Amino acid sequence: MRLKILVTPGDGIGPEITEQAIAVLREAAALGGHTLNLDYRRIGGVAISQDGTPLPQDTLAAALDSEAVFLGAVGDYAFDSLPPNQRPEAGLLQLRTALGGFANLRPVFAFRELTENSPLRPEIIEGSDILFVRELLGGLYFGQPRAWNKETGEAFNTMRYTHDEVARVARAAFRLAQKRRKHLTSVDKANVLETSQLWRDTVTEVGKEFPDVTLEHQFVDAMSMFLMKRPRDFDVVVTENTFGDILTDEASVITGSLGMLPSGTIGGKVNLYEPAHGSAPKHAGKNIANPLATILTGAMLLRHSFGLEAEADAIVAAVRKVLEAGFRTEDLARTNPEGLTVLGTREMGDKVRETVKEQLLAASR
Repeated sequence: MRLKILVTPGDGIGPEITEQAIAVLREAAALGGHTLNLDYRRIGGVAISQDGTPLPQDTLAAALDSEAVFLGAVGDYAFDSLPPNQRPEAGLLQLRTALGGFANLRPVFAFRELTENSPLRPEIIEGSDILFVRELLGGLYFGQPRAWNKETGEAFNTMRYTHDEVARVARAAFRLAQKRRKHLTSVDKANVLETSQLWRDTVTEVGKEFPDVTLEHQFVDAMSMFLMKRPRDFDVVVTENTFGDILTDEASVITGSLGMLPSGTIGGKVNLYEPAHGSAPKHAGKNIANPLATILTGAMLLRHSFGLEAEADAIVAAVRKVLEAGFRTEDLARTNPEGLTVLGTREMGDKVRETVKEQLLAASR
């Protein structure tokens, strides 16, 4: 199989971590008998500098013509003085809108080797494996009208959802739950918000199409507490845009580092994959950035866009093996560096790539 992928390394540490993730993807794909057809384009701050816009038309056209888009990171302090619609992040928002992905997938799992990095006790997080499905195109972030009147000191946003918007992301979440432990938690604030009442009614309605999946509802304030007290109880979690943004950031403490959180957005014309962390411009070019979230994002790309489960599983297993062997990037070694080997970005990428190769070769014998 030939995998047609648009690669947009972006800003800051984006090019460094993307390089390592692509190397791992190449290894996994080749050993599975597949080839990568890669097209590199600019987005974000680097595109502003070279093309005068955060999303050049050739990048957008190439994205729409690809089978998947792989993004490094977007953002740079150097452009903070620009109007919001001209900053690097605007290019990413435009790309997301054009691709039409409405379901943002954020897996959060506890690596046993990183329990010391989490502020939560090991007995709470051990074994946690949650897939968040965040609705990405509606709610407060996109609802109209919205305004900030500095003269009157008044500001307002509009939270808005339609039945169809909720139903489509709910179906995506139920289908994902069918492939996992068949348990779906829907998070809302139905005791206060009419949009959440619509959300709960719609998810319940869609749930009747999936009798093999157990559905439960939780209020967002209770859910934020349960994530910290009993994260192992949750399998797939579906929620609206704002709640999803907050809950997934909160859940990052389970992994012990933002550098371990992959992400993908599905459901539109072309799926978009990117690590959940930012571009960290101050760390760019120092060979200290953690590439593991981006490498794990590559595994998501193989799984959700091309159905290459074995290759995706090999990448995830390789990350675990490298951590088991005591290898860490700088951000993962700060809590207790004793007995660990700290690697740079390139060296960590090399370790994972070599481990993927060993695993897939062993499996083929």
